[in-house]
Amino acid sequence: MRLSLAAITFALSTTAFAADWKPAPAPLMTKWGKQVTPDNAWKEYPRPQLVRKDWLNLNGLWEYSIGKKGYGFDTKSPADGTILVPYPIESALSGVGKRITKDQQLWYRRSFEVPAAWKGRRVLLHFGAVDWDTTVLVNLKPVSTHSHRGGSDPFTFDITDHLKDGANDLIVGVWDPTDDGAQPRGKQVSKPGGIWYTPVTGIWQTVWLEPVNKPGHITGLKIETDIAKNEVTVGVEVNQTLGNTATSIEVLDGNKVVAKGGGLDSTYVLKVPDAKHWTPDAPHLYRLRVHVSGMMLASGTDSVESYFALRKISAAKDADGVMRLMLNNKPLFQIGPLDQGWWPDGLLTPPSDAAMKYDLEVLKKLGFNMLRKHIKVEPSRYYYHCDTLGLLVWQDMPSGGVPSRGHFISPDAKEDAKFTDDEAKQFRAELKAMIDHLRFFPCIVVWVPFNEGWGQHDTNAVLKWVKGYDPSRLVNGPSGWADRGFGDMKDAHIYPGPGMFPVMPDRVSVLGEFGGLGLPLKGHLWKETDNWGYRTFKTTEELRDGYHLLVRRLHPLVGKGLGAAVYTQTTDVEVEVNGLMTYDREVIKLDVAETVKWHKALFGPPPEVRELLPTSEKGAQKWRWTTTDPGAGWEKADFDASKWKEGDGGFGTKGTPGAVVRTEWNTADIWVRRGFELKEVPAGEVLLRMHHDEDADVYINGVLATKAAGYTTGYTEFFLTAEGRKALKKGANVIAIRCKQTGGGQYIDAGLVTVAERK
Repeated sequence: MRLSLAAITFALSTTAFAADWKPAPAPLMTKWGKQVTPDNAWKEYPRPQLVRKDWLNLNGLWEYSIGKKGYGFDTKSPADGTILVPYPIESALSGVGKRITKDQQLWYRRSFEVPAAWKGRRVLLHFGAVDWDTTVLVNLKPVSTHSHRGGSDPFTFDITDHLKDGANDLIVGVWDPTDDGAQPRGKQVSKPGGIWYTPVTGIWQTVWLEPVNKPGHITGLKIETDIAKNEVTVGVEVNQTLGNTATSIEVLDGNKVVAKGGGLDSTYVLKVPDAKHWTPDAPHLYRLRVHVSGMMLASGTDSVESYFALRKISAAKDADGVMRLMLNNKPLFQIGPLDQGWWPDGLLTPPSDAAMKYDLEVLKKLGFNMLRKHIKVEPSRYYYHCDTLGLLVWQDMPSGGVPSRGHFISPDAKEDAKFTDDEAKQFRAELKAMIDHLRFFPCIVVWVPFNEGWGQHDTNAVLKWVKGYDPSRLVNGPSGWADRGFGDMKDAHIYPGPGMFPVMPDRVSVLGEFGGLGLPLKGHLWKETDNWGYRTFKTTEELRDGYHLLVRRLHPLVGKGLGAAVYTQTTDVEVEVNGLMTYDREVIKLDVAETVKWHKALFGPPPEVRELLPTSEKGAQKWRWTTTDPGAGWEKADFDASKWKEGDGGFGTKGTPGAVVRTEWNTADIWVRRGFELKEVPAGEVLLRMHHDEDADVYINGVLATKAAGYTTGYTEFFLTAEGRKALKKGANVIAIRCKQTGGGQYIDAGLVTVAERK
């Protein structure tokens, strides 16, 4: 990169323009975004895993300029304006709202003064995250011989030798190829739509300064716990050998010191008395105080505060010999949402810490005990909130790859995507950086290196490396689609579902994505048109019934051995309207009290499901059928269908997902009827078990029992209307269905099951 240092000049005073700052236009704003100002943008201490008293926040208004990639600013051109850090330039909260292309470079500039009290100490410049290729200069001198490449991991420069008395000049240059490059980027694309979102460029997490002792200071803590022994092992990492360094460590439960250790070593094992193990219901955290001192430390000591939890995650067989996910050696079914972490006003950057925490608090209120952090790495405080609230986290690696280069593979692909050596090396580097950054947080229990076939390459080699690098956690490999046989879990994606892989002797069967029930709510939409969900409803009541039914279907699968289920998703995102909340977080679409009740049932004994009227999944069932409109009354029990054809279910076209076609149906509509006898009317709950593609109206003895829009990809259960349930009677009954084909595959078959709770 060619850089014209002399060409970069200040043109604006950010202080003078602070009063005039306002967000750029946006389709939606959150209530937290409306409260953002240059003076309050992300003021919280950004690194809860290693806390020092002294620091200086550099968030706020900076100058920015957009130039040609590889060049500095034109010597005669002023800056383009001001930008509010840490919000990406494409976002409303940046105050800019501009797109950056692959041929452009984004430049930031601001001044700062080092507090007088820091004199004689080393000064570190920290970046929470910058997307993607970052060059930093202090007082017009590069602080490193190479740029930082990585969109999600924090990085640090020691800028002491570049500082001067008074005002210092800080310049940050960023280049981001978005989806024209194979680098990890998650869901960012240059042309957003569907499941792909607005691209993000530049600084998107907190920028800050920190003074440390010279020549040595604590750079990290490696914490491991053993719940069998109720011990914590603390590895103290320093930036260089200090000579005769003494370390002291205190473990606190609240404000009470419960254990002490120390010496001249780098690793210490401390026994925790009356230990409290961390669980989602009781997320107990212990505090740590770590002090180091030595002859080479100018100020005598270096001190940090931190925390840890006593918890263990594993995969093992339960008392019945079924592989389960274990927390603290006990089976725990994990239920939670796919959590995208996108915001209408900040995009990748939450508008505030309070906003970010709100999402997590809602999930806890709804009765979830986990979430899958979907192909995004959040600010450190996000995971701290998960630790304190009690939410298990499956952490995805942001996906990369270029679709046009064949980097995205199909679900049944026999071979992985082909990455170049440089592309694979960059992926590995960012994967390692993510794990190094996040392995501190006890809430994280699963690493997810690959999502579906997106940038999926060297699958088992990558998964095995992750397992070896962090054996204390589980590895999901991969989440959905092309499984290669390795990983602690085998992960199905089934929409709307639910469903599962059969129980395996050495891996846990999990459902990494299901649901996707959509409800567009006017006034809370990114776009008024082109919104979508995997199945879309018109009313809140329909959505709640649909979600309740999914959870009802889930319960028997838990009994069979399903280890976890991930519902799509926490919030609406851009044109996706399948969130538990709207994109602006103004509306929780589910009723909190009833949803908690549904979720709690999943942890009780699975219900007993019995076949009342068999489907044609395992054996052909005879139906009367016609593709000619039979006229009024066709659904009634006394209708004469003797002239209709008789055929074996199911009806449809070969190749329709999940279908068992025994009679071909390839016209626009089909009407089917079937009689059945009941010795007694069931006392328990009765559900319709059906696979339909597409819209189906189901009648029992002439009474509408279910209207199912859209399609399924397999056999699933449906609630009956109250009237349809009452229509069942002792003796002869008739089930009648009209199915309408609208596009793609087509299929219809149905039966009935009873569901009874076990005590």
